[in-house]
Amino acid sequence: MDYPGNLFVVSAPSGAGKSTLVKALLELDSQAHRSISHTTRAPRGQEKHGREYFFASEQEFDAMVAGNAFVEWANVHGNRYGTSKKAIEERISQGADIVLEIDFQGALQIKQAFANAVLVFILPPSWEELRSRLERRGEDSAEVIERRLRNAAHEMAQVEKFDFVIINEMFERALFDLKAIVHAQRLKYAAQRRARASTFESLNIT
Repeated sequence: MDYPGNLFVVSAPSGAGKSTLVKALLELDSQAHRSISHTTRAPRGQEKHGREYFFASEQEFDAMVAGNAFVEWANVHGNRYGTSKKAIEERISQGADIVLEIDFQGALQIKQAFANAVLVFILPPSWEELRSRLERRGEDSAEVIERRLRNAAHEMAQVEKFDFVIINEMFERALFDLKAIVHAQRLKYAAQRRARASTFESLNIT
């Protein structure tokens, strides 16, 4: 089904800067809104329930899986993450542009459910920089960092399945690239036709 709103899905290995880029995009673009996922992991730092994530127990998550509430869900680094299909459909059917931050498995599942979804992958400039960013975060043990780096190799091998790729070497440039993707998508014929149907009709464009 075509919806008036656009759905952007941003994926990256841990430490590539996905969350920082999406946060900056949302601060600059009033038409774009974050889709909040459910997760079984514990909150980090200043994260709040219903703002960064809906934090759910394993039992609560199981119940949502059993009820087919998720358009996608996956086990990532030992925790489960899921995206509510109903929540996305409601918002893009109202014309909102939604940005999802999820792993590559979820992104590919989203594309199957929403054919018009735009998939964006964020790459680090090098392995050395990716390791450095994970270490500078100060959130994970050395063992967890090594696991994230092993997972990153598998994750980055999926990049060819995405519509756009951004190499996050300089933050300002990467943010410019992300904004350009969002703006270009809004100007595509199919997106304009969905969002401005009345204009096309008034111009007798069928």
